[in-house]
Amino acid sequence: MRVGSVSFGDAASLLAGYGLTLHRVEDGSPIPGSFWGEPEAGVIAHNVYVRNDTPVHSMLHEACHLIVLPPERRAQVHTDATDSVIEEDATCCLQIILADALPGVGRARLMADMDAWGYTYRLGSTRAWFEQDADDARTFLQERGLPFR
Repeated sequence: MRVGSVSFGDAASLLAGYGLTLHRVEDGSPIPGSFWGEPEAGVIAHNVYVRNDTPVHSMLHEACHLIVLPPERRAQVHTDATDSVIEEDATCCLQIILADALPGVGRARLMADMDAWGYTYRLGSTRAWFEQDADDARTFLQERGLPFR
């Protein structure tokens, strides 16, 4: 699922609730702060950059990298948000949870897209990891007052 197929206003409102600003980049233009390269989302400080062809899972993943960081670290982010395993796991968990807040997306669709993109987990799928092996990520999120279920 691509950003162009969801309401940009809904996505922007969701991210704004966490102090982030979502920016739409013109089709064909470079995406600032994209770690994986286009069409993947980019991050710089509290800003998330997407094009219409950016996968929704990428937008949520990069946004969640910023959400799980304390404000002083968030301000320093440019392109690469973390090299911490627990922050990466918490990011993956939170992006699945927040997918339910986007009409027409939801966690089941997001997890399928994550698998199709190539996310890998010990238990073989995003769903298996999320349902059976994400307790440390949930604890990390809960301790920071973020959604964890």
